[in-house]
Amino acid sequence: MVKVEIVEEKDVAASPYATDDESRTSSSASLSSVSSELSVDETFFDRIAALVDIVPPSTRHSISSRVSKTASVIKRGGKVVGNIVWVVTTSALLVALPLALVLDDEAKLVAQEKEMMEQQQGAQQTVLTYHKMLAPSSYPTPGSNPNQPKALVPPGF
Repeated sequence: MVKVEIVEEKDVAASPYATDDESRTSSSASLSSVSSELSVDETFFDRIAALVDIVPPSTRHSISSRVSKTASVIKRGGKVVGNIVWVVTTSALLVALPLALVLDDEAKLVAQEKEMMEQQQGAQQTVLTYHKMLAPSSYPTPGSNPNQPKALVPPGF
């Protein structure tokens, strides 16, 4: 609130604004050189609280209701967004996590089967190479001349 103080004539001489008669008409006197003893105890909140008397009650009420409505809309929006985030994360944990684990296991099985097929093909290649080394002419290769005389193969091979 604004504090109104009545200044008596006898207090004029003690006032920080009181000066000689000739300097009253002079515009060279600066108010910044005068120390303000009243504002030492006054805080920023006190100054804002004093503005309440300046704003009419109808305007204060409309500002207050608008701020209140805005706060309630933001609060409701925050709750809705929070609920949506909760539903999405819970669904991800209940559905997507087990699905990801199953897909990972499936990928491991496919890789293992592929490795087994490569091992079998490698073993077959080794056996074929071994047979070719033992009897290279006993097994006809594609593109070889069938009229060419065959080498002598011992019995049992």
